[in-house]
Amino acid sequence: MVTVRAPATSANLGSGFDVFGVALSKPADVVTVEKAPETSIEVLGAGHQYIPEDPDKNTVGAVAESLDAPAHIRINKGVRPASGLGSSAASAAAAAVALDELYDRGHSREELVPIAAEGEAIVSGDAHEDNVAPALLGGFTIARNGGVTCVDAAIPLVVCLPDIVVSTRDARAVVPDGARMNEVVETVGNAATLTAGMHRDDPELVGDGLYDSIVTPARAELIDGYEGVRQAAFDAGATGVTISGAGPGVLATCKPGARQNVGVAMLDAFEVAGVDARVYQTEIGDGARVL
Repeated sequence: MVTVRAPATSANLGSGFDVFGVALSKPADVVTVEKAPETSIEVLGAGHQYIPEDPDKNTVGAVAESLDAPAHIRINKGVRPASGLGSSAASAAAAAVALDELYDRGHSREELVPIAAEGEAIVSGDAHEDNVAPALLGGFTIARNGGVTCVDAAIPLVVCLPDIVVSTRDARAVVPDGARMNEVVETVGNAATLTAGMHRDDPELVGDGLYDSIVTPARAELIDGYEGVRQAAFDAGATGVTISGAGPGVLATCKPGARQNVGVAMLDAFEVAGVDARVYQTEIGDGARVL
């Protein structure tokens, strides 16, 4: 029996659509695997009633099949599904590490990234690596064709999660088919600024680099109260604000010591919009680890 904790993640980070991701120090999924003749899945915890236990419809089932590692898999969800916090990626990453350990397959964490991404395809329709990469490797990750680059970074974060459901498929459906050249140039500049900020552990630079005028505005329409929450976070001292992943979670970068004020302000703004929410005062954290 092997148990692994894998963190929630925030992908895209505004300017890095389908490329950037960070591991969050909290919340997290905990997955326990035990050898069995065929794969079976048990799901507990946050939103478990919405997660299929059929191995053909669950991310971890695809991971078990890819590794040729049948097991009874128990998933204790700390990351709510349809949150924008990489819920399916956390389970897939934890299962990949646990099953690789259980069967002594000997894969590196980098080698497990595409395996875990195949599990993600069950949920989103595509094998994206922007969530599974930080869930496995930790830190700030840049996932692109040909590999993943990982950077250790220390940036204070606040994630406010409203009681709204936005599916990954719905969020991808509103992404524009194209962009004007000036928008592309601006986004490239912001992505470069964000990357430099991660290398320098500079929340001001990272916050500046979150801005995106292409994807985020379209997805913001799916989140009741988003603009008010965004402004409230800035007023309380956030250095940058964007949608976490596909949403509806809202991510804010902060200077040290500002997280509590920013979190309270975001909660209050969602309340004004008539939306219940919860907040995580978190930071960039480690990847999956065997417990």
